[in-house]
Amino acid sequence: MFRLVALFYIIIAPTLAGIFALVPLTMSGTLSINAGFLLVFVIAGAVLALPVSWFVAKRIDALISSRGPAASA
Repeated sequence: MFRLVALFYIIIAPTLAGIFALVPLTMSGTLSINAGFLLVFVIAGAVLALPVSWFVAKRIDALISSRGPAASA
């Protein structure tokens, strides 16, 4: 399960961090960027990616294990 979470975190964390980075850029514009504000939003996106990737991995693990041993072939 941890390997699935790590795999999905590698994909989900940069995506959410990039989406969250757009928030301060659209709020203040690109000419007056507050670096601390931008950094807070990027870190928030990366932290939010932890439970999201855990949830996705849990759902996919449940789908894989519900099919039984024939799914491992």
